[in-house]
Amino acid sequence: MAAGEAASEVWRVALVEDHLLQRRRTEEILGHQSGLVVVASCSTLPEFLAWVQRAPAHTRPHLLVLDLSVDRGPSVDPDVVGRLVDAGLRILVLSALASPGLVRSVIKAGVSGIVGKRDSEQDVIEAVWTVLRQGEWMTPDLAAVIAADADRPQLSDQEERALVLYASGLTLGAVAEALGVKPESAKTYIGRVKGKYAAAGRPVRSKVELSRIAVDDGYVERG
Repeated sequence: MAAGEAASEVWRVALVEDHLLQRRRTEEILGHQSGLVVVASCSTLPEFLAWVQRAPAHTRPHLLVLDLSVDRGPSVDPDVVGRLVDAGLRILVLSALASPGLVRSVIKAGVSGIVGKRDSEQDVIEAVWTVLRQGEWMTPDLAAVIAADADRPQLSDQEERALVLYASGLTLGAVAEALGVKPESAKTYIGRVKGKYAAAGRPVRSKVELSRIAVDDGYVERG
């Protein structure tokens, strides 16, 4: 997907981020880096794929900075990520709400780095340059979260997203709206999450307990 290695001094970067303010800020901090130019800024991965198919080869990015989860719609498909990597695109994940399971899947698919939205802007910049120079980047805290997965119940994509949204402070009604489902369905997803944790010997009864266990298991970042 990348237009060969950058023999010139300019590296082309694309962004996928559904939150406008976050996307604009990332554009700003990367655009201020000498030797980097942001060639595409998209809200979803399908939007990026549509753009890159139309883009002339000399404008295609060397690096994609990718958010894994969006408020509406499915999370990023690791198979799609793998195809982009196989095509030559380097990928740096910049995400706050990605589950450890999804992160592990995209690592297996070949992404070169993971950086959290709570990491410093300098960390993001250093991660971008590390990946562009064919290195790998992951913070120790995130690596620990991904590794510590032995007693985490296996949640479906919708259950995971409902947990993340609910544990982040949204009401069940807001969770349902974000998922594009009825409130009864959002309540069912949360009920299934509680049931799976109970079956794993880790019962959760209140929203406070659910939020705590979501932090402990790496579904949301510690505030």
